[in-house]
Formats: sequence, structure tokens, C-alpha cells
Amino acid sequence: MVERGPLINFYRAEDYHQGYLEKHPFGYCHIPQHEIADVVAFVESELSYTRPSIEQLRSTLTAEQFDVTQHAATERPFTGAYWDHHEQGIYVDVTTGQPLFVSSDKYESGCGWPSFSRPISYTAVNFVPDSTHGMRRTEVKSMVGDAHLGHVFEDDPKSPTGTRYCINSTSLRFIPRSEMISPGLRSLSFAF
Repeated sequence: MVERGPLINFYRAEDYHQGYLEKHPFGYCHIPQHEIADVVAFVESELSYTRPSIEQLRSTLTAEQFDVTQHAATERPFTGAYWDHHEQGIYVDVTTGQPLFVSSDKYESGCGWPSFSRPISYTAVNFVPDSTHGMRRTEVKSMVGDAHLGHVFEDDPKSPTGTRYCINSTSLRFIPRSEMISPGLRSLSFAF
């Protein structure tokens, strides 16, 4: 549940943050502006992704993939295909192909699962309160496929953003940068 209330303690950002892209036409931080547009266009194309039926998922996923994505199971740490994977590319929802994470946001957290500092877009994932196993956590699910991905934690000092998306390898499919031209995917030049 999200609480709503009046805005308090609002402070306008410093002047050098105002109109950033107008003052820095070569892009935001280290990402050129034309590449930001490519990412936005690519993520917006996710509207064409659809959730397969349970029968289709049973026939296309492995038993472990089905159990993780459909029943919120968790793969054992340090066993998944991507926990120690460093190739450039994107990670997509194994159930729909929807882009979820970029390799440049992946980092070593030491937890045994792939860890990302943020999703490719906050519209690509959904957050669900999870009180299973006697813990209070936040589950991360894919928006289109409603597939269980893992959990998000807000207190990771190793993460560049302080946030760790702890994701099951079995809920992901990796697309290498070299193969970004394929059905349903555009050629992208954004930083990995």
C-alpha cells in the first residue's frame, strides 16, 4: 500500500541540475542523448509483448523455470546461469521476452544470484509486498508476464544506487549485444 499525503520538506534542486539536457546537449552523465532516445523507444516497444497461457508456459519452460516464474520458487544461490555472467547485452523475461535489465546495471553483490542496481525501465517491473518465510520483503515481478523474478532490497552498499534487484537466473533469458537485431528487437547503441 502506498500512503498519500501533502508534500512536505520539498527543496528545489540546485540550479546546475535544472534543465540538465539543455545545458549538456551531449547527454545525461556519460550517456549521449541519442542513446537515451534509443533506450526509451526500445522499452516503449514492450507494449507488443503478451503473457502466454499457462499451457504454453508449461510446454516452453523447464520445470524449474515454471516453478520460479509461476510459483515464486527460488533457485539455489551460485547455481543459476547468470549469477557470475559478465557479457554485454540485455536480460529479458523468460516468459514473454520483455526487456527487464541491462548488463551495465549488473554488479557483483556476493549473494549468489544476478544482482542489478535498477531495471531497464520502472514500467517493466511490478513490486508486490511479500511476507512469506517470516520476512517482510518486496517481490519483483515482470509487468507483462506477471512472472516472479526475485526480490528488491533497498540497503545494499555495493550497489551504485543502494538498491539491489536480486533476480533468479531461471526467470531471465540473456540476449547478447551482438544479437540485438532479431525479431522483436531493434538494433541499439546504448551503453552496456
